[in-house]
This record gives sequence, structure tokens and C-alpha cells, in this order.
Amino acid sequence: MRRLNRADAVAPAENGTGSEEARYQLSQWRLVWGKLKRHRLAVVSLWVLLAFYVTALFAEFFAPALPTSRKADFPLAPPQALRLVDADGRLHLRPFVYGITLQVDPETFSRNYRLNTDEIHPLRLLQRGDRYRLWGLIESDLHLFGIADQEAAFFLFGSDRQGRDILSRTIFASRISLSIGLIGVVMSFVIGIVLGGISGWYGGVTDNLIQRFIEILRSFPTLPLWMALSASLPAEWPILRVYFFITIILSLIGWTAMARVVRGKFLSLRTEYFVIAAQQAGARVPRILFKHMLPSFMSHVIASATLSVPAMILGETSLSFLGVGLRAPAVSWGVLLQRAQNVQSVVRTPWLLIPALFVIVAVLAFNFLGDGMRDAADPYH
Repeated sequence: MRRLNRADAVAPAENGTGSEEARYQLSQWRLVWGKLKRHRLAVVSLWVLLAFYVTALFAEFFAPALPTSRKADFPLAPPQALRLVDADGRLHLRPFVYGITLQVDPETFSRNYRLNTDEIHPLRLLQRGDRYRLWGLIESDLHLFGIADQEAAFFLFGSDRQGRDILSRTIFASRISLSIGLIGVVMSFVIGIVLGGISGWYGGVTDNLIQRFIEILRSFPTLPLWMALSASLPAEWPILRVYFFITIILSLIGWTAMARVVRGKFLSLRTEYFVIAAQQAGARVPRILFKHMLPSFMSHVIASATLSVPAMILGETSLSFLGVGLRAPAVSWGVLLQRAQNVQSVVRTPWLLIPALFVIVAVLAFNFLGDGMRDAADPYH
């Protein structure tokens, strides 16, 4: 009898029953996180996006120069390569860049840059450089990396027509482009949940009106509609106001997909027992919607919102690239790409397209993370 009891006690553990019971006792968010961690591409994308946002948040420190800092003697300088071995074959323990000299052809007036192998500039961490005020509060001149000679050329991504560092401007541009994606999705998130919840809960005429309005909005071509609304903004508006209204425009058009997701979930949940029990207990409609129904599928909503961020980023980049979004002196990825609109610039100065690589990486990272979260949102399968 004693052996039988022992065998009965061990069997569930051997069959995995104990672990299954423990798994079903975990909260929804712990289940989602546990499954998301097994999606390697999503985890890598999460770390990439965290690196992007931390860099954007502390752009003054991570960028080797300020976005307005210019070196007029080095316009459209090509990217400088980091080296460890010099022209004489000597190994350097610290990466360095060679100095460059601008030469102008007297006949064709074409500009050519020549490496000066006698001029070596070692790369230094925590280098002093341009002074800045971090978040407008902390004054400093410390940068993550740089070279000691502030007058020498140091352009890892090349320079633009005014001799401004493309790398520094790309880092500062990420602050606007990435924040527009997040702020726009939060606004779309709120509008979509409210209108989608009302549509799915009440149904009938209310549902028909909201769904027909969504269909009308989705029938318009997105890019021309964005351009028309953005072009209506006064040209004399300050940068901050234009940024605010561009975000609103992207949000007012991008909430429809979120509303449909929420409506479908509410339609399927409003006949569930826990919703009927809340009604029987006298709970008001807002409490039922946001306290009982919404948390039950919040992971799905967050996954949908994550997949919507790339559309916001691409929307701002497209509008700014076409000249109807943010404008200089604002610095965003789309504004930087305005300089590469013609074939001549692409052929002669291809490094002006480097900000596009950051757009591609950010959009892919959000898509991979959204796919992982969508798979993890149903952790029991």
C-alpha cells in the first residue's frame, strides 16, 4: 500500500502534470513573457529597439557632435574608415582615422578628398567635444567617443553639404522619428479601443455607423491623404507645433485597424459568463469594458499596436522626404533623406542614404517583435 501511494505521487511529476499545473497557475503576462523569450528573433529585435531608444534619449552623449555643428572645410566628405594598421604596417592598439584633405580640380572644379597618412587621429572613449545641455538641464561636453583634435575631420558616416556629421545627425534624427511612432500609436491605441469597444459592445446602429466611418477612412489612399493634411499646416509654424500636428494626423488615420481588432474581441466576449456575471452584479458599462473585457485580450492589443509602429515611422519619413512633413532645421530620418532625392546625389554621395538603413532596421525590428508578441499572446497553444 505504501509503494502504491509513492508511485501515485511520483507519476504526475514524471508525466509533466505537476509542471503543467504550475504553468496554468501563472499570470497571463508571465505566460506571454515566457513564450516570447523562446522567440529568438523577437528577443533580438527587442534589444535592438531598446538600444535605439536609449541612444535617442541620450543623443547628446552618444553622438560625437551636435547636429548643428559644421566644418565648412569638409563638405560632402566620404565616410572615414576606422583602422588598426597604418600605412607602414604598424599595429595600433587604439582604432584611428586618417586625416583628409580637400582638393579641387582647377579644370572641372570637382572635389576630391585625399587621405593624409601622416595625420593619425586615435579614437577615444568619453571624449570632450561640443557643449550641450542634456534634456535642457544637465550641461556637459562629454561624448561617448571622438577624437582629440576638434578641428580635424571625423565623419564615420560622411558629411553633408554644410560639413555636418551624418552619424550625429542620424542619432539626433532618431529622437523625432522613433518618438512619433510611439506617441502616434498611443493616440491610435486610445481612439481605437474607445471606438472599437463602443462598436463591439452596443452593436446595432452604433456599430454600423462606426464601421461605415472606418470603411470611408480606409477607402482613401493613405499617402495622398497624409500629404493633403500635412500640406495644410502653415509654413510659418514652429517645429514643435508641426511635430505635434504631424503626430495627430498620423494617429487620426491609423486608429482604424486597432478599432476593428477591439470590436471583434468585444463581440466574442460580451456573451461570456464572466461578462454576464459582471452585468448581473450591477457593474456599469465602462467598468465591464475596461476592467473585465479589455484585460482579457490586452496582450493581443499590444501585439497589434507593436505592428502599427512601423507604419507611423514610415509615414513620418515619407512625409518629410516629400517635403510636406517636418522641415529643416528639424532633424528626422525623413528630413535627412530629402538630400538624396536626385540620382546625382545617390551616385556621387551614396552615404547620404545611410539614414534609410536605420529606418529599415527599426521597421524590421518592430515587425519581428510584433510577430513574436502575436504568437506569445496565446501562450496555451
